[in-house]
Amino acid sequence: MIEMGRSLLFPSLRSGNATGVLLRAWTAFKSTSWATVASGFMEPVLYLLAMGMGMGALVGDVVGPDGNPMSYAAYIAPALLTTSAMNGAVYESTWNVFFKLRFGKIYQVMLQTPMGPMDIALGEVGWALLRGLAYGVAFMVVAFVMGLVTSLWALLMVPVALLVALGFAGFGMGITSYLTNFRQMDVVGFVMLPMFLFSATLYPITVYPEWIQWVVKVMPLWHGVELMRGLSIGYVTWGSLGHLAYFLVMAGVGLTLMTLRLRKLFLR
Repeated sequence: MIEMGRSLLFPSLRSGNATGVLLRAWTAFKSTSWATVASGFMEPVLYLLAMGMGMGALVGDVVGPDGNPMSYAAYIAPALLTTSAMNGAVYESTWNVFFKLRFGKIYQVMLQTPMGPMDIALGEVGWALLRGLAYGVAFMVVAFVMGLVTSLWALLMVPVALLVALGFAGFGMGITSYLTNFRQMDVVGFVMLPMFLFSATLYPITVYPEWIQWVVKVMPLWHGVELMRGLSIGYVTWGSLGHLAYFLVMAGVGLTLMTLRLRKLFLR
């Protein structure tokens, strides 16, 4: 809801104008190169085609979350859907936010209007969610066309992709608000690539020694992959709730970091 009056929730931090951030983002988006937007989506799709069809022909069936065999393509598709949602949210909440904060000085201008730091945080996360959701839905369509969607539970993978995007967007934006130069931004790629390769996306986590498995289980992408992989075949357990809780906490921490950082920087 858009209201011009001061919000009753956290009145010192927000005025209820987060939608204004979304409208500005949409206006800027319309002039964006489609090649730039599509890059985050195409990477997981190319992995699915190359690994699922190419490597899958050599690997054959693998053991799924429920202990039953499944094709290799069906095994990695949920993981790549999670990666696609992550890419959309992270690209939007890190590089774009960094430019607006450190070079465009856009947030400084926004805070001179009836808008608080939490409005900016919520608006930016909301826009990152839309991009992550768009990537997730597009990838889901590709998986469906390839015959990799075999359970009605798989329909829940779309809202879960939104939750995954929420977690990565909130946390990514919170961390980005503390970075001050382009060199520090290199940490985004430095973290994302190893997380993609080692989060049981392309092979089971059991291939690692036990101590490495515990390290992997700390990574957010692993929680998204496990949750998506279970939903893809209708295998839902109490552990699925734990994965959901992980992303809710992750998003809350990120939003808090971003809000407090903006208040410290610009509302002295």
